[in-house]
Amino acid sequence: MVSGVRHMQKIRVLVVDDHTIVREGICALLGLSPEIEVVGEACNGQEALELLERIDPDIVLMDIAMPVMDGLEATRKILQRFPEARILALTQYHDREYVLQVIEAGARGFISKTVASSDLVSGIRSVFNGDSFLSPTVAKYLVEDFQRESAGKKRLDPYEQLTEREKEVLKLLAEGHTTQEIAEMLIISPKTVEGHKTRLMTKLDLHNRVELVKYAVRKGIIII
Repeated sequence: MVSGVRHMQKIRVLVVDDHTIVREGICALLGLSPEIEVVGEACNGQEALELLERIDPDIVLMDIAMPVMDGLEATRKILQRFPEARILALTQYHDREYVLQVIEAGARGFISKTVASSDLVSGIRSVFNGDSFLSPTVAKYLVEDFQRESAGKKRLDPYEQLTEREKEVLKLLAEGHTTQEIAEMLIISPKTVEGHKTRLMTKLDLHNRVELVKYAVRKGIIII
């Protein structure tokens, strides 16, 4: 695959879609743009992969749901063989999991078949110029997933699951104090200290004092 921008030349596009009428319609629409040239058509991912051995498209406009080899598998295989390939997924499906799999597979963009022809040309131009292109629905999915992951990371921090007393016991244990010393310092019984110790180590998935000290150092609870 050739990378970079061909100045003064049209953007060469390979159209991959298993529905002949749809594929021909896309080609006709793209043919109306003076900056785009359709250099090949394929009816499934396998055929697209074989065509890429012979032609040199700037953009692969890839349908997702196809027989023989679907767009998701084709995207992965094309990028394994042609790492510089620029793939723009074109589909009627907006299922969140489906969309994210395509993006994770390496597609540079994801655009709906319901968009206006001008948006399709804009998507091709953006991907050709090295940018990504996501329809509003897809962009919304990615933002929501990022926010969910960020919130999940905060919720899943084991340290935040500790009670304030367990945090106190953790710090004192990491500093090397014995159960008896901690009991005297916190004015509680040694048995209660042991209870806090057991619970905090379970929550943090720690199994001995060495692991506990290492954790406290990594977390900045103590400085050595």
